[in-house]
Amino acid sequence: MSSATFQFHAELNDFLPNGRRAAAFEYRFEGSPSAKDAIEAIGVPHTEVDVILVQGRAAGFAYLLQPGDRVEVYPPGAPNEAEPGAHLQSLPSSEAAFVLDAHLGKLAAYLRMLGFDTLYRNDYGDDELAAISSRTGRILLSRDLGLLKRSIVTAGHYVRATNPRHQLVEVLQRYGLFTAIRPFRRCLRCNGELEAVAKDEVLDRLPAEARQYYHEFHRCAACGQIYWPGSHYRRMRRFVDGLRPSDSPESPRS
Repeated sequence: MSSATFQFHAELNDFLPNGRRAAAFEYRFEGSPSAKDAIEAIGVPHTEVDVILVQGRAAGFAYLLQPGDRVEVYPPGAPNEAEPGAHLQSLPSSEAAFVLDAHLGKLAAYLRMLGFDTLYRNDYGDDELAAISSRTGRILLSRDLGLLKRSIVTAGHYVRATNPRHQLVEVLQRYGLFTAIRPFRRCLRCNGELEAVAKDEVLDRLPAEARQYYHEFHRCAACGQIYWPGSHYRRMRRFVDGLRPSDSPESPRS
């Protein structure tokens, strides 16, 4: 049995038991496991890891652990001494796309409200979620550690907060998306894109109040749902306008 010394930094300590948080500890292993396998055996999903330093030098997930190694592991955004090219994660473009597990339905609606391409169904199985993320490059958001540890998932995030608004701010902060918000472009029901539509085209589908008081309408190109700027829209507008990068999400321990 061989051993190496590990230390995890910043929020990666959320995944560790008390005795291993913010401290170097011994990890015992047999053979030559990869850095990825060792990190996940300790409890941290690879999707949360941005930099691995071994003896102070950058290493990848495929690095084979050697006896006596000193390994430091950092999440995205945490200060470290690695060269820029050593980062294992990358920020998405302003066209970031997501797929969410069954426990995050409210977060899915919020992301769609802000204009982000977001797949969600409450009957997606784990195999399907992992396959969608791998095949399409969508960021997998989940509160299931086992799902995020699947090898085919390369882009993902363990959502720590439990309050949906805090979850939203957490995701926007994690991926630097506050400036990419383009609200009211997607259907909250199905994620389809919204398009302006003339009132007379949808008149027979409108309730009496909408027919009388509103003149601006949008229709989902995918499912046909009709939207207009009523009281629900005004509440959503206030919600969007109130989002701030400084909002503090919950950070419950795993």
